[in-house]
Amino acid sequence: MSTSYYSAQNTAPVRVHVHASDPISMAGAMSQLRRLPEVEIVNAANSAPPAVVVVVAGTLDDPVLPQVRQFTRAGDVHVVLVVDALREAELAEVIESGVVAIVWRHEATEGRLLQAVLAASRGDGDMPPDLLGRLIQHIGLRQGAPPRAAFPRLAPREVAVLRLVAEGLNTSEIAKTVSYSERTVKSVLHGITTRLHLRNRAHAVAYALREGYI
Repeated sequence: MSTSYYSAQNTAPVRVHVHASDPISMAGAMSQLRRLPEVEIVNAANSAPPAVVVVVAGTLDDPVLPQVRQFTRAGDVHVVLVVDALREAELAEVIESGVVAIVWRHEATEGRLLQAVLAASRGDGDMPPDLLGRLIQHIGLRQGAPPRAAFPRLAPREVAVLRLVAEGLNTSEIAKTVSYSERTVKSVLHGITTRLHLRNRAHAVAYALREGYI
C-alpha cells in the first residue's frame, strides 16, 4: 500500500501539478496520482503554486529542460522527472535545471511515484542508484578530481552530510547516522546550496564530487 511511504506527521496532501509530453502519459500519471490520498492534483495555471511538479517525458528532448527550468523559477517548487532514459551528457543538465527526483518510466508504479513526490516535497533527493553511479562517473570523466585542499569551501560536517546524501540516505537517516537533528541536517544542506548557488542536494553532491571532496 502507498501508505508505507507516508509519514503520519504530514497530514496535508502534497499539492502536485503534472506536466507530460503527450496525452497518454498525462492520463496515466494523473490516474495513478489521483488515487493517492497523500496527493492533491492541482493546475499550476489556475491555483496557488504546487509544491511538486511531476514532468513525464519519453526522452529529454528540447522542450523538456526549458519547461523544467520554468517550473523551478516559479518559486519553492520541486520537480520530479519521469523519463525513459537519460544520455550521459544530460545528467548534469538535469540536476542543474532543478530536478530533485528522477524515476524511470518502467519503474513508475503508484508507490514509486508517491515515494518520489514525498521525497521532493521534503526537499530530499530521490535518484535511481544506477543513475547516481553514472553521474559520479560522468563528473569524474568530464572534470577530473582536483586536490581537496585547493577548494576549502566545504566544512567537515558539510562533507560528512554530502557523503551520506551521495549514498542515497534521506534526511532522517542522515540525522541518525551523524547524531544531528533533522533540522540541523536540513540547515547544513540549505547552507551549502545557498552559499554555493547550487540548485538542490543532487547538485551539491555533484559539486562535491567534481571538486574532490568526496
